[in-house]
Amino acid sequence: MAADPASPQQVSSFVVRRLGPADRRSMHALLDLFAEVFGEPATYSDARPPPDYLDRLLARREFIALSAEVDGAVVGGLAAYVLDKFERLRSEVYIYDLAVAAACRRRGIATALIRRTQTIAAELGAWVVFVQADRTDAAAIALYSGLGKREDVLHFDLPVLPLDRRLADRPGGPPHAPRRKPPA
Repeated sequence: MAADPASPQQVSSFVVRRLGPADRRSMHALLDLFAEVFGEPATYSDARPPPDYLDRLLARREFIALSAEVDGAVVGGLAAYVLDKFERLRSEVYIYDLAVAAACRRRGIATALIRRTQTIAAELGAWVVFVQADRTDAAAIALYSGLGKREDVLHFDLPVLPLDRRLADRPGGPPHAPRRKPPA
């Protein structure tokens, strides 16, 4: 019987690599890992984009997907976005998701993924890498605190308005709405 590549005794040797268009299989393995670690299969597994979308995404300079692999099996990974700034000629890198399989934690994989992201950020001319953590995620806070400076901010998810609502909010209302006469 083959040993599980994610078993703790075999995690001392892992490879971190940036995924590209030829790495669709690894990207799907990374999505599987995110679904498992975050307990969100509906987000990461139920409605995956088509292959051509993933290929285009993985080819973009502005998207960073990293996998940490042991014997070809994805045991950790990170997804980040390069954000070009408007106020200065510079960019920032936002780590959107970072996960390591439970059996592989506390072995330097998350730190290696972040360090590789910092290197890529420098190569791209970014001036900072940032990440958010939930206040209740002590492990993430400890990890990030050891690698950078903490900034306390609040995060808000704002819903997207349905198209008919956005049009209704325009001055004059939606283009198909009858114009109302002003009161006499």
